[in-house]
Amino acid sequence: SLLEVSPTNASNDLLCQATKLSSALTSGLFCGPVPASAEVSDSSSSDPKHRVAPRMFKHVIGHDHVDFKTGQQQDAAQYFQYLLEKLDRAELGAGERLKSKDGSDSVLTTSHLFSYKTESRLVCETDQLIKYKETPAETMLSLRIPMSKATTPDVEMPDLKKQKSEESGEEDKEKKVVPTVTFEACLDEWSASTSIDDLRWPHLQNSISNATTRSRFVNFPRYLLVHMQRYEIGDDWQPRKIEVNIDVPEEISLQELKGTGPQEGEKLVPEETEGGGEATSAPAAPTIDEGALGQLMDMGFTMNGCKRALTAVGGSNVEAAMNWVFEHSTDPDFNDPLPEGGAGAQESASSDSGVDEGVVMSLVENLGCFTVDQVRAAVKHCAGAADRAADWLFSHMDDLDGAIAALESSATASASSEPKSKTPLEDGEGKYSLVGLVSHIGKNTGSGHYVAHLKKDGNWVIFNDEKVALSKDPPVQHAYMYLFQRNGTAGSPHPAY
Repeated sequence: SLLEVSPTNASNDLLCQATKLSSALTSGLFCGPVPASAEVSDSSSSDPKHRVAPRMFKHVIGHDHVDFKTGQQQDAAQYFQYLLEKLDRAELGAGERLKSKDGSDSVLTTSHLFSYKTESRLVCETDQLIKYKETPAETMLSLRIPMSKATTPDVEMPDLKKQKSEESGEEDKEKKVVPTVTFEACLDEWSASTSIDDLRWPHLQNSISNATTRSRFVNFPRYLLVHMQRYEIGDDWQPRKIEVNIDVPEEISLQELKGTGPQEGEKLVPEETEGGGEATSAPAAPTIDEGALGQLMDMGFTMNGCKRALTAVGGSNVEAAMNWVFEHSTDPDFNDPLPEGGAGAQESASSDSGVDEGVVMSLVENLGCFTVDQVRAAVKHCAGAADRAADWLFSHMDDLDGAIAALESSATASASSEPKSKTPLEDGEGKYSLVGLVSHIGKNTGSGHYVAHLKKDGNWVIFNDEKVALSKDPPVQHAYMYLFQRNGTAGSPHPAY
């Protein structure tokens, strides 16, 4: 049983605390409804008989995290992903305490309910060959809000508004007009073809060529959690909320966004040979452009340092090489000659870490305020998702190095202790119904207040700290996160749970 732990270990046992909280919320044994005879004039009654305060659950989740162990406001999307990671590690390491109902050794983790993979279709600009690549499983779909597709409602003419205010004797207070973007436009932005500059192609002898890419779903999970990127970096380099309404329908269909894999007639990039061969054992170092090398040396840097910089960024990009120089000029080997094989060892290490260096360098150039190592750590933590990596970087700017150190220590511990789940991801028809949302009240993720809404028996219910009540007008247009459930899965839990 998940509760079979010693009293001294119970407070720090995640599965025990999660089971206790689930039982408290669903069984009615720990917290019953407010009786009709009770005084309910104060809806925020602090009577412990009518509320559940999961303090121990919160502690066991965040006690070893640099941000979540504090009492400060944190980002709900990041907290949810961290919660799933903690649950996965606990479930995979539970052993006899948590067995699959079908008797198999494979453990079905909580994250499987939300997990999906995407298929990337890369087209090389040089020879038009196509490469298909599946990303690691993700648990949250992060959507950028395309403000270029926003529409604004019609407003009254200023003269008419002034006349009305004068007639009513009120001051002319101009109401702010909030634009609206459709949820479909956000999905179109995510699924549209985009360009990638300076991508290295092994089939072209490791030379650089631009490419176009697009993403599609490999599977449709039971629950799809959608995160709206409602925050941007302001002129003061602080995150600020984008004032926009999102027009989200109650029912959505993603069937057209299902990946199809290689199609008949497509010319594919040759598959790389695994393990062996002189040609694939270490990628060749890029050719260093002599003109670019001269420009860098004219700025006062040594030849070896300039060669290292150009090798790291592909051989010819002076601006990117300059950024690399500023970041690595204090390295002890900055002025040393390049080792044999040039960037081979570095490129091999990057591929071993599972990080797409094209994504890393693109973020470094576009964001402009983070080092390559910081961006690489964020991309690795976010399973290669560039948008999520950017959000993670900006939300940890107060102590970025400490956050990265915590990630590395956590990843090392988890990699050496728990096995990976081999259970196939769920799939079905890509039709979903909106069943929940999380809204944020405040100017940025570091302050304000979160409120949740869930649909129960066709009605919306608000969860605001201790207050739980029916909601007649849920703030669907203003939500930060949306929870969709795949049609046909309600009332039919996974048989292995």
